[in-house]
Order: sequence, then structure tokens, then C-alpha cells
Amino acid sequence: MPDRSDLPQGTLDLLILHVIAAGAIHGYGIAQRLQQISRDVVQVPQGSLYPALHRLENRGLLTADWKLSDTGRESKFYRLTAKGRRQLKDEEASWLRLTEAIGLILKTAGGAP
Repeated sequence: MPDRSDLPQGTLDLLILHVIAAGAIHGYGIAQRLQQISRDVVQVPQGSLYPALHRLENRGLLTADWKLSDTGRESKFYRLTAKGRRQLKDEEASWLRLTEAIGLILKTAGGAP
């Protein structure tokens, strides 16, 4: 089983926005989806997830409605706003530029081209 990974600062917001972009989903579903997609490497504790969701909602990137979940319990389902979609696009582009640059640096680490 892969080791769990601590996320770099700011990455959680990007991942949350990305998962929600696929459609309305509740908090527990977001955590499960991230864990599933990452093959158990990304495991987001509730103490990190829900403050991030509230922060994103307060910034106008998410909107939420209370609905019944598959278990029959009331859950808050999150959706991206238009502002959230723009933010996701910007953050994804920035992340891709950064990871490409890091990859280039790692390939030449130690001075070997």
C-alpha cells in the first residue's frame, strides 16, 4: 500500500475544485473520490476538508445546497460557481507550469543534463 502523502500548501483547494467540477458532491464524497483516484495516497482528514470547503464557499468559488444523500441523511452538496470554474482553470494552468518546471529541475539535478 502506498504511503500517505502530505499535500503542499494550496494544493487541497485545487483538488477540491477539480473533484467538484465533475458535478455536485458532498464533503465525504469529495474525500472518498480523492482517496480513490489517488489510490489511497491522498487522504484528507475532515479537520482539513471542511474548513477548506467553507473557505472556498466564502470566497464565492462554491455554492452549496442541503439534499438527501444516498444514505438518506441530509448532506451539503457543493457545486462550482462561474468564479470557481475560472479559478480552477487558472490554478490548473499554474500547477501544470510549476510541475513541468520542477520536472526540468529534477532531470538536471546535480548538474547532469
